[in-house]
Amino acid sequence: MEVLEPAEWQARAAAHAARVDAFVAPHLARRESRVKHPVHDFLFTYYSQRPAQLRRWHPGFGVGLVDAADHASLKGYAAVPGVDGVVAVDPAYVVSQRPLLASLRALLTATSERSANFGCFGMHEWAMVYRLAEDETRHADWPLRLGAEGTDTVVESHRIACSHFDAYRFFTEPARPLNTLRPTSADRPAFEQPACLHAGMDLYKHAFRLTPMICSDLVADCFELARDIRELDMRAAPYDLSDLGFEPVRVETPEGKQEYVAAQRAFAERGAPLRRRLVEECERLLAVAAAAAG
Repeated sequence: MEVLEPAEWQARAAAHAARVDAFVAPHLARRESRVKHPVHDFLFTYYSQRPAQLRRWHPGFGVGLVDAADHASLKGYAAVPGVDGVVAVDPAYVVSQRPLLASLRALLTATSERSANFGCFGMHEWAMVYRLAEDETRHADWPLRLGAEGTDTVVESHRIACSHFDAYRFFTEPARPLNTLRPTSADRPAFEQPACLHAGMDLYKHAFRLTPMICSDLVADCFELARDIRELDMRAAPYDLSDLGFEPVRVETPEGKQEYVAAQRAFAERGAPLRRRLVEECERLLAVAAAAAG
């Protein structure tokens, strides 16, 4: 086990908090002022990890911390037997997480092995407002660029092929039959693919679900990727967010499609090593669990 003295682990914890505060602090200020942001609030409102949890740094399994009273009280930690004043992630906790580790490894491996689909053009966001009046949409404070009728026309003129259940489940009722796929919550490994923007954003969810067993540096890497992906997701959506400084990616046009696919490819390339690191962490932790249980 690697053991970190207070000066070292506290410096790393402070650096992590400063890194994520660039995103956390503006969100908390907006929340205090009751101001909504359809792009930057998403990772804090859609996913279950709270800002305070994101700010807290964890070293991951296999690293002990000296004089870390705050960590000692957290779920998953225990005093290291025979070493005074050192706490670390408890092997018994890793054993208890075997179902999660196995399911995430299966999903992430299946996703990475599937061919990327660069032909969806972000139509999932359009299908979420199909045949709705503008005041009925999820972001009703922001107008539809093409109006309700123009938005419906775009949906009807495209092949919808959404492979991500958590996007598909928000389709409007009349939009669901238009999707060529039928993903469900139970068969994600059979559908998710590495070019999907939501699968890329979900790397953040998968990472924080592995807390405190993995280092928070990897969680922050996944968070930053998710935040950048969310910008593209909403720039390609039917909403007009130009007042927030987001120029639209006009996916209803050939030029917009090319722009979207280029950005989508870049995000798939950024996500691949993060997905691989998460798989490696799951495999490492499953080996730890097997040894501890055996």
